Amino acid sequence: MTAFPGLRQLLSSSRPVWWASVLLSLGIGGLFYLAAHKTIEYDAGERFLHQAQNAQYNINSRINAYTDVLRGTASFFHAAEHVDRASFHRYVDGLNITRQFPALDNINYAEYVTGTERDAFEHGLRQRPADAALGYPATTAISTPEARPEYWVLTMIEPLAAFREKIGRDIGYRPAVARALAQGRDSGGLSASGMQIDSVHQPLGAGLALRLPVYRKNLPLDTLAARRHAYIGSVGIGFSVPRLMQAALEQMQVGDARLVLSDSGDGQDGGHRPPLQLFDSKPGSAFPRPNELFSVVLPIDFNNRHWSAHFSAPKTSWYSRFDASLPWLAMASGFTGALLFFLLFHTMASSRMRAVKMAKEMTRELRNSQAKLQQSHHKLRRLAAHADQIKELERKRIAREIHDDLGQNLLVLRIDVDLLSTRTRTRHPRLHARAQRMLSQIDSSIKSVRHIINDLRPTVLDLGLNAAVEWQIAQFRARSGIVCELIDYETEIRVDDHCATAFFRVLQESLSNILQHAHASLVRVELRQADGMLSMTINDNGVGVRDASRNKAGSFGLVGIEERISLLGGTCSITGSANAGTTVAVTVPVGAHAARTTLMGMVDLGI
Repeated sequence: MTAFPGLRQLLSSSRPVWWASVLLSLGIGGLFYLAAHKTIEYDAGERFLHQAQNAQYNINSRINAYTDVLRGTASFFHAAEHVDRASFHRYVDGLNITRQFPALDNINYAEYVTGTERDAFEHGLRQRPADAALGYPATTAISTPEARPEYWVLTMIEPLAAFREKIGRDIGYRPAVARALAQGRDSGGLSASGMQIDSVHQPLGAGLALRLPVYRKNLPLDTLAARRHAYIGSVGIGFSVPRLMQAALEQMQVGDARLVLSDSGDGQDGGHRPPLQLFDSKPGSAFPRPNELFSVVLPIDFNNRHWSAHFSAPKTSWYSRFDASLPWLAMASGFTGALLFFLLFHTMASSRMRAVKMAKEMTRELRNSQAKLQQSHHKLRRLAAHADQIKELERKRIAREIHDDLGQNLLVLRIDVDLLSTRTRTRHPRLHARAQRMLSQIDSSIKSVRHIINDLRPTVLDLGLNAAVEWQIAQFRARSGIVCELIDYETEIRVDDHCATAFFRVLQESLSNILQHAHASLVRVELRQADGMLSMTINDNGVGVRDASRNKAGSFGLVGIEERISLLGGTCSITGSANAGTTVAVTVPVGAHAARTTLMGMVDLGI
């Protein structure tokens, strides 16, 4: 009160103009509140959408993995002369589905039997000693008593203990399943009826099946009649929808997220069938009001069936404590700022002396605010530098763990398979061919692992900045086809890992911008270290950079380059004009120069 004499008059005066100023300040504070609330809600919604899309990707990836298991099983039948229950048991046991594919319930084989073949088939179902040792029941008849023109009888299933009662069951007794099986037989592709699996081991609707036809070896399959003639049955997998969905939900940051999975059919019903709910992570829970939820519906690819994943979560779950209080702080700031403005106007109009006093007070507060703002700016820069360093360290750690763990395991596996291929080259040509295909698949996996490691943090950085720059330029040439020249004066550049990483990221970001936006045909990269300064220049003959592009909302590539170099105590220059190319030049001190620059920066930051 003593600092602002006009405030007492504002509260005691009965003139309407003062109360109007209070109401107007409240209105401005309300606008600040709405702006901050909308901004926070938008950011939280984007985080929710990103997490939902990650979950969608995980679901699709797992379905593709299970489809690959099914294709591998079908290939096993096609490659073998004869598959009995013992060999089928060994094959499935080798897959270790309990650990490697946790949502997968079983892998099975259903033999195709026509109505005229039923008696002969049932007579051949007599149990053999080897089957009894595996635990197969002494089934002598198909479980379906009524006569039908076609049967698909389950004769093999693993793991057997949990699904023993299904042996001898005709899975085609339901019309929708029989239609899907016939469609797969005629097309030679994957088939899925969308019908829930009826099993005593899981609740209704918890399991679904996917099947692939099996044909006799060495028979043509180019026509529909040929495929029907060669058809002998189908292999299938049964998987748990809840386990599949829960595995995807566990990777979301918020535990209150809800996932409802629905199946709208395969389009053959004309789109008139109501969606069938396959999964609900929170069954029986009531949905909050729509304005209190983040929600999105994303498609799931399951063998041409129209699956929809409805993700939803309360908005409050995505707000931090600071997010919840920020709109109120913005409202208070807006109200206070507007009220101070009116108070300042009143004080300056009252008397010259009061105006001088108020001006001095505001000057002092402004200086304090500027000092705090500058200090806050330095803290934000330090925080950004720390976050960037943590990110690079985490990338390095993850890349090293992938290389040391997964890479070594793949290498050991390749050595073993190569040894198997060498030993079976003359005596077992089919096993040798199978081993060769496994070698190709392992080589492809090793290549993918190397690609992932290089995306995280190229190991070539450990060899020095020169090697890293040469490697990145070679990758850019191979990926884009653009001529890229390197001028490094054949000098060995020795800098710390932090500086080398920063220069590598600057080069990486610059080449990425050239590839995406510059439309250039020639790029020159010059790397030089002289007189305690390390410099790098990247120029192209493209369309050039424009000011509008540099200041575009949501574009942080060039800003990130400038900030990286600034944190190293260096300078960054980005120049260009329309159709005259762009030049990015960065220079940082190294050695003794870097130490002096770092010390001066710490003094400037008040450290």
